[in-house]
Amino acid sequence: MDDETDEEVFDRLREEKGSMLKITVELVSAVTGRTTELGRMYVANDGKGTVEMGHYDASVCRKGTTAVPKPINPGGAKATRVGRVENYPRKKYNMWRLILRCLKSAFPEEG
Repeated sequence: MDDETDEEVFDRLREEKGSMLKITVELVSAVTGRTTELGRMYVANDGKGTVEMGHYDASVCRKGTTAVPKPINPGGAKATRVGRVENYPRKKYNMWRLILRCLKSAFPEEG
């Protein structure tokens, strides 16, 4: 497993955990047309919820890294920030609200 690419690790963890989101923020330059990744966060379902309510772990990558960080990937690098969302009503709300709650959990000082 040490020679896995970031994408192979993501695919393996997604299979192990059942589902996982990869949220990527990119800047597309109006001047050059070049795309630059500004940040990445992973959100994994911990598999302990119910059909109605889910529990999720969130890991925000360190700047310039794309690998799935801890705690989602136990063998990964340390995350910049981590968050947790419990009892998320997965059938009631869409994934944008889940992402918002993950960000609020990882950055509680932002209110």
